[in-house]
Amino acid sequence: MTLNLCIGLAQLNPVVGDLEGNSRQVLAAARQAATAGVQVLVAPELVLWGYPPRDLLLLPRLLRQQQQALDALAPALPDNIRVLMGVVTPLADGRDCPLYNSAALVGNGCWRMVAAKRLLPSYDVFDERRYFRAGRRPGLVEIPLAGQRLRLAVTICEDLWADPRHPRQPTYDCDPVAELIPLAPDVMVNLSASPFAVGKQALRRELAAAAAARLGCPVVYVNQVGGNDELVFDGNSFVVDPQGAVALQLPSTRPATRWVHLELPDGRLPRGRMAQPAGSPMVVTSPQEELWKVLVLGLGDYARKCGFRSAVLGLSGGVDSALVACVAAAALGSRRLRGLLMPSSFSSPGSVADARALAQLLGMATTTVPILPLMEAFAQALGPALGKDPDGVTAENLQSRIRGTLLMAMANQEGRLLLSTGNKSELAVGYCTLYGDMNGGLAVIGDLYKTDVYRLCRWLNSPMARQQRRAAGLPTRGPLIPEDILNKPPSAELHPNQKDSDILPDYDVLDPILKQLVEQHHTPDQLIATGEDPALVQHIWSLLRRAEFKRRQAPPALKVSGRAFGMGWRMPIATC
Repeated sequence: MTLNLCIGLAQLNPVVGDLEGNSRQVLAAARQAATAGVQVLVAPELVLWGYPPRDLLLLPRLLRQQQQALDALAPALPDNIRVLMGVVTPLADGRDCPLYNSAALVGNGCWRMVAAKRLLPSYDVFDERRYFRAGRRPGLVEIPLAGQRLRLAVTICEDLWADPRHPRQPTYDCDPVAELIPLAPDVMVNLSASPFAVGKQALRRELAAAAAARLGCPVVYVNQVGGNDELVFDGNSFVVDPQGAVALQLPSTRPATRWVHLELPDGRLPRGRMAQPAGSPMVVTSPQEELWKVLVLGLGDYARKCGFRSAVLGLSGGVDSALVACVAAAALGSRRLRGLLMPSSFSSPGSVADARALAQLLGMATTTVPILPLMEAFAQALGPALGKDPDGVTAENLQSRIRGTLLMAMANQEGRLLLSTGNKSELAVGYCTLYGDMNGGLAVIGDLYKTDVYRLCRWLNSPMARQQRRAAGLPTRGPLIPEDILNKPPSAELHPNQKDSDILPDYDVLDPILKQLVEQHHTPDQLIATGEDPALVQHIWSLLRRAEFKRRQAPPALKVSGRAFGMGWRMPIATC
């Protein structure tokens, strides 16, 4: 018999630890879906908690709050809908009671656990084995619908990633999708909280299509959206039919509730509806547009969820601070953003003019505080102790620390979020100053190499970015970032005629080597074997290792790559 199923996807943006508020989001999505005739609504992994909850899972009072939230949600749902959502079970708070990352089916005034996550990742930013025990059985739930029974296979995030044809570290002992094959489900759902990384959306779709082919049924993939600390979840939820064609695609970087009608058991769309071809792209946006949207979402959510309404940053007239200012203006609004110009005797007139031109284009307020008097005061105070005036790196770092102190003072006085403007290249090799330019509550572009920064800025100035600029309330005519900023050689301007290339290799040379060392786990010997200059590789490798103590004290950076300097980077400081 044919079963006509209307299944919904609730791509939500939870706040970590706000169980009551997150439950309200689920209820609002369920009410919206129920009016459209949705029978089963799927929400993301751990949606009641927000992902990742980390050590909040160790607090018994929050487990009790989850019980209360579910007990209140169940009778509040519309009668004609069931919600499959990510929770923690069991709810007892005894020390000897293990926790499971679970899926609960809520509806008809009650709720019950129907599946537990089988594969618990403990690589990169994930540490689920610290909190959870792995489920032991495939998740399959039968739901009565219109006199028939829907056989719904339930997987949770990592459970989808064990396909042996798509090897991934670490290697798991079981394949949850393979174990579902003899159970012959009508539909498989995957509740996810999968952080953004460049290129990851296509891989998710590839794995879902492979699972659909193996099971011979549609796959519903529902991902969390929003920023939680340094992680940004892009959403991009979707449904694929058994042939891998996309039957439904949800938007990137914003909450949405959508639904699709499926004819089961074949998993076909009703007659007259067309699925997106399997080989077509998931989204029509460019990689730069996707990266821009993720940065804007990550900064906006970080500020909102941490209780900040405004931000401040240092404007140097350089490309890094220019990009951070643009992202902040898009995320928070230019009226909630202030730039601090802090020229010294080494700042070129062009840099000051460029910073002011950028601020005028964005419509953001600025304040200028020359730091030469403060530099002279520090020299006078330190001279007797040092036996001479500060010079060399000491004098350069003093300038950066003076600027960092002024920025922190403004942030404290006005209750603003201080945005660090350093990039990944600088953080990798230690070309940054502790308690100076590293000051801040969030490193907006801390996971972008310098070459990535230039690439994103040039896209932002192009006609291709016009729609995103308009959506963010930014000017749409002409370049947003003055071309002089993009065309001049990068410089910290801490001594006369200084250029970054005086100390570092050109970024076009440095960044590819850093990417292989940091993200691809290559050793210096492997790079040298490919023809890279041995002295250059060893020099970069030495800089990378010696800067670990700085990275340990850096503000969190929005993660956009496969491996960022943050919660997934666990290198020792003291090592040979």
